[in-house]
Amino acid sequence: MTTAFFTHATALQHLAPPGHAECGARIEAVWAALRAPAFDALARYSAPRADDAEALRCHPQRHLERIRAALPAEGWAMLDPDTYVSPGSLDAALHSIGGVNAAVDMVLAGRAANGFVAMRPPGHHAEAEAPMGFCLFGTVAIAARRALDHHGLARVAVLDFDVHHGNGTQALLWDEPRAIFTSSHQMPLYPGSGATTETGAHGQIVNIPLPPGSGGAVMRPLWQRALARVRAFAPELVLVSAGFDAHRADPLAGLGWTEADYRWLTHAICDLADDCCGGRVVSTLEGGYDLTALAASVSAHVAVLMERGDERNCSDEL
Repeated sequence: MTTAFFTHATALQHLAPPGHAECGARIEAVWAALRAPAFDALARYSAPRADDAEALRCHPQRHLERIRAALPAEGWAMLDPDTYVSPGSLDAALHSIGGVNAAVDMVLAGRAANGFVAMRPPGHHAEAEAPMGFCLFGTVAIAARRALDHHGLARVAVLDFDVHHGNGTQALLWDEPRAIFTSSHQMPLYPGSGATTETGAHGQIVNIPLPPGSGGAVMRPLWQRALARVRAFAPELVLVSAGFDAHRADPLAGLGWTEADYRWLTHAICDLADDCCGGRVVSTLEGGYDLTALAASVSAHVAVLMERGDERNCSDEL
């Protein structure tokens, strides 16, 4: 087994106006980075297209129909000041859902050690009936519900280290006692949620607001403390909303993280997964808007996933 990498060409068919931060060049930067020889051992797969029923795990039919009705014949249409759709956006979003679901299926079946999904649009801001923050559907929350309801898991963890609070994931899992959600994020910053007092209907939401400029020295002990709570929850699968916009070069925020911080945090997440669920981690791309920093940070993240997958394989052979 190795790390499973899922992506699809439809990621380039989701269009936004020129100059928009969430653009196709992001996914091209990730693809280019993961073509380096260091990633030759990645098991590469085409992200399948999810059917409507998968989106409906977290969204009502009217939300799906609103997205479908908003698709323009050409160009793009604005859903809110940040979020656009183009003729290919729904297809791209359903391939995003399908890619994360397929990675979950593969990891739970023992056919991959862990997984990384590089698709767009991202998914952690979309609420049940509100596309927002570049996101159309709650992709990682949908994958959590699939793991719980389709695969019958009892407990799933969703960890979000995007610089913006995963308000959509939080809202979609607010009443779900089988899922623990942990998010670190810059505060104050869009979308304005993510206070420590937001703890979910069952106390299963853990928010880690971070001040601007705080860097990895502040982040690391706070994540260590949060991961101790997640470890006590004993998840059977760890899902990761992997946003790389906390990087010091990112134009949309100012936490000042480096690639070393992403390596450290990925190792810490894998340590948790090794302790709780046989190393089962599925990570999906969220933000990251400086292309050079995004490529370097994804490379650091995926390299750790591959390293930890290889270590687990060796341990299993012994």
